[in-house]
Amino acid sequence: MESAIRHIACVASDTPAAQERFAVLKERCSLVPVEEADALVALGGDGFMLRTVHRFLDRKLPIYGMNCGTIGFLLNQFNPDNLIERINAAQEHLLNPLAMTATTLEGDRVSALAFNEVAMLRTSQQSAHIRLFINGRKRLDNLVCDGVMVATPAGSTAYNLSAHGPIIPLGSNVMALTPICPFRPRRWTGALLPNTASVEFDILWPGLRPVSATADFLEVRDVAHILVHEDHTHPARILFAPDHSLEERIFNEQFIH
Repeated sequence: MESAIRHIACVASDTPAAQERFAVLKERCSLVPVEEADALVALGGDGFMLRTVHRFLDRKLPIYGMNCGTIGFLLNQFNPDNLIERINAAQEHLLNPLAMTATTLEGDRVSALAFNEVAMLRTSQQSAHIRLFINGRKRLDNLVCDGVMVATPAGSTAYNLSAHGPIIPLGSNVMALTPICPFRPRRWTGALLPNTASVEFDILWPGLRPVSATADFLEVRDVAHILVHEDHTHPARILFAPDHSLEERIFNEQFIH
């Protein structure tokens, strides 16, 4: 990091474990309001960490998460000792989000950022029919599926992996395009795209076969068109302990049985 961190703020989820550890930090550390902080500590699980990133993105603070949940993929182990020193020794990763612009059947446009994935899902008993364009060129005329997503490297081990998408190392400059329960084309399993690609989805017969689009936590119902590309103007600054780097975690995910 460019300069030493001296003042930290802390936010915690509402779970008993996070609140108990928040009380410990208040006793041991001189916490300041977020407006006066050089860095932010987040206590919770991966979901809370992701919400914290979105909530404080405009403040451009580095965020040091400590796990109070289960997996804790984006988090460090909880340790209240020498916290300022450990934060200053942490490695900073810049995570670029995906930018989604969704247009609804009624013509409304909704824009949002996603650090994990942008996903489209059918919202009726009928399969979605989706036409796919990459950089303006049609690549699939009709993808019949339950849905489809574009995932970042940081998000590739989440929903993307559950849908049998690839795990993507950080720094690879690619993103995953992964179908969800595809029916046609029968053998299409997705693609890896350069992070410079612009991906567009036209929902076919959206009134008859409705589809929703989500960007992390934000959902837009009854979409007709979705545009997705990587955004480089709103990076999240995530801090990881040197012995617990995000690159190593993503690498290790590829060898878990």
